[in-house]
Amino acid sequence: MNRILKAVTYVLAVVYFLVDAAFIAVAKPLSNWVAKHVVLRKLRLWIRSLRPYPSLELFSVPVITLEPVKPVAAYLAATGQIVSSVLTLIVGELLKLVLVERLFSLTRDKLMKIPAFAWACGKFRQAKAWLEATEAWRTIRSVSQTVRRYVTQMKTSRGVPFRQSRSV
Repeated sequence: MNRILKAVTYVLAVVYFLVDAAFIAVAKPLSNWVAKHVVLRKLRLWIRSLRPYPSLELFSVPVITLEPVKPVAAYLAATGQIVSSVLTLIVGELLKLVLVERLFSLTRDKLMKIPAFAWACGKFRQAKAWLEATEAWRTIRSVSQTVRRYVTQMKTSRGVPFRQSRSV
């Protein structure tokens, strides 16, 4: 029984991590866009003025408040509310990751002064590197890039005849 529970726990942990890894691919560009377009100079200055442990407290807020989104989405899916589940997961995860990404970029140097945080960050990077080195991850990335190219081609080829037919 312990072996089964241990295996299930590992599978759940991997799925949990994969969800974050998949969403970070969207959250990073979104976070960069927010940084360029949403100007909150006073807030940014205040965040940068924080010392290491208050920075860690602030960094923890979106993680603690938005991490329960995954179990809530799982509950909604289990009760048959698939659309609500998917929307909850997408919005909650993107919001969490964008906020975490922005806060990390503003407080990274201070957070790395905290030994436990620096250690955990190093372990996270190792896990991410391992994940990205797997055959499954490379396959998913390849398929994703192929789909992106296909959608871009469809938009381009669809737009040209549409414009020509309107001018006729």
